[in-house]
Formats: sequence, C-alpha cells, structure tokens
Amino acid sequence: MTEPFVLKGVSVAPGTRKKIFIDIGSLYETAEIQIPVEVIHGKKKGPVLFISAAVHGDEINGVAIIKKLMQQPILKNIHGTLILIPIVNVYGFIHRSRYLPDRRDLNRCFPGSPDGSLAARIAHHLITEIVDKSTYGIDLHTGAIHRPNLPHIRANLQDEKTAMLAHAFSTAVIINSSIPAGSLREAAQIHKVPICVYEAGEALRFNDTAIKIGLKGILSVMNNIGMIHTRHKDIVDDDTNTYIAKTSFWVRSPASGLLFTNVHLGHQVNKGDVLGVLTTPFGDEVKKIIARKDGIVIGILDLPLINLGDAIYHIATFDDTDSVGEEIDSSDLYL
Repeated sequence: MTEPFVLKGVSVAPGTRKKIFIDIGSLYETAEIQIPVEVIHGKKKGPVLFISAAVHGDEINGVAIIKKLMQQPILKNIHGTLILIPIVNVYGFIHRSRYLPDRRDLNRCFPGSPDGSLAARIAHHLITEIVDKSTYGIDLHTGAIHRPNLPHIRANLQDEKTAMLAHAFSTAVIINSSIPAGSLREAAQIHKVPICVYEAGEALRFNDTAIKIGLKGILSVMNNIGMIHTRHKDIVDDDTNTYIAKTSFWVRSPASGLLFTNVHLGHQVNKGDVLGVLTTPFGDEVKKIIARKDGIVIGILDLPLINLGDAIYHIATFDDTDSVGEEIDSSDLYL
C-alpha cells in the first residue's frame, strides 16, 4: 500500500481519486479563477504521470482527451499516481484565446515566479505543485486556428527517458524538436522530468481522430511505464511503426491570392510536386506552390485567402518517406 498523495495541501488516499482546485487569482469583478486538477492515486507504488492540456487556452482537443481518459475503467487499478490538468490556461479557455489577458503566451513563461506577471504565477503553480511531484509528463497541444496538425509527437530524443515516452505513444511521426525557451518542456527538463508533446488537430475544434489517437497514446505510455498492465488492442497497439523526422520546414506563399490546394494532412509529396495554385478572384493563375523536398505534410493552412509570405504547408522529411506514407495510410491518421 502506498502513502497518501498530497497536492496543494489536499490528501488523496490510496485507491481513490479527488478533484483539487488551484487558486490563481480572480477576474476584476471578483469571480475566482481556479485550475482544475484530478488526482487518481493507486493502491500500489508506481510512477507519477502528469498530463496537461490547454496551456494555450484555445487548444481544446487535449481537454476532450483527458475527459475520455478519466472515464477509462482500467484507471481503477493503476500503479502510482495520475495527475490530470485538463485546463491549465483557464483565462484563455474562457475567452477562446491562445493567450492570457495581457497577451502573454503562457508556454513561454516557465518556470515562472510567485510574484511576477499573471503568466509567471500560473507557471510557478504548475511547476511547484505538479511538475516537481511527477516522474513523467505529457503535454497536449494542437495547431493554431486554421492550422491543423497531423497527429505526431514532439520530444527531445537526446534524452533516453524522453525518447522512451515518445516511442511508447506510438504515433507514426515523431519530431525530434528543439525545446522552446520558457516552455513547459524546458522547465520539466530542467527539473529532470521527461516530457513529450502530443500535437494533433487545430485550435477551437474537437477532432475525433486526434482525440482517439491521443487517448490511445496516453494509455500506451501508461502501459509502457508500468502504471497499467494490459495487452488489449483497444489500449495498446504494438503494430504501429514510428518514424523520426530528420527535419521539418514551412513552405511560405510566394504571392497573395486564392489558394486551391492539391494536398492534405498526411499527404506524401515529392520534390517538384505542385502543392497548390494561387489565383486571382477572376481565376487568373498567379503562382504555383512547388515542393522543394520529398516529405510528409504534417501541418497545413486550411484558410484559402492567402497573403504573400503566409506559412501554408508544414513538411517533415524522413530517410524513408515511402514507408512513412504507407504507415500513415494504414493508420488512418487523416483529419
């Protein structure tokens, strides 16, 4: 039997779960703002895994993933402790905004401080109350508005334990990405907590495929780190092949116009392919947008009204693009 788990002064007995609310301030008309947290504490010893969503307040797929995770019967017998934070940036979530009221990006304000800006204070709460008590982390994100992402994992694969998490999530694509300064990922790494980021879908939209893959990925990670024990295909999938991208880049628009695109998320493209065509409202062709390398489309601008320089296609490159394309086709990753 494990000891009770304590978060923000609230004790959670072994074999129980409890909702805890972290006070972070109030609105100017006095309504209190709290970060909702649910702690599921197992009877047997094991790792402590935190899962966060809506660090960017308009990225709501992760909220739905955590909701579905909370309903899983297998959580009744977990080893260790699961800390679920479905809405980190409560202010942004309320206002359907990526940012906090002062326009700060919370994911550039970690590790924060107890007496700094609103963003710094929220970041400080998350680090001291959640990250410092954890052994692993998963942060759930989406693309921006009108910019859906193909389901994939971003992680620092130079760290052995982080690489293990990334592969255990079992998405077809892994991006070995640099860690943004001031991000939750950077703060977790400094605190020696391995963490990966799941990217799928777009802001302000629920996407059933992205949610399903995210839920299955989390359960697969939990199985891999010993929090749950199952071979059920609905929870873990040993047949998924994962591929690490060598690089990724955005293709920007060479002109303004109306975009008629030829590709979609997950599309395999070859160097020289016409990704899309820009025209005037009269139908006159302005420019063709050409792929400069072989790769897979992992992000796309789905707004057809284009200005010069807009980032339109996010393409990841691989050693074996054909195999990645086949895996995506067989995995039904299209959003």
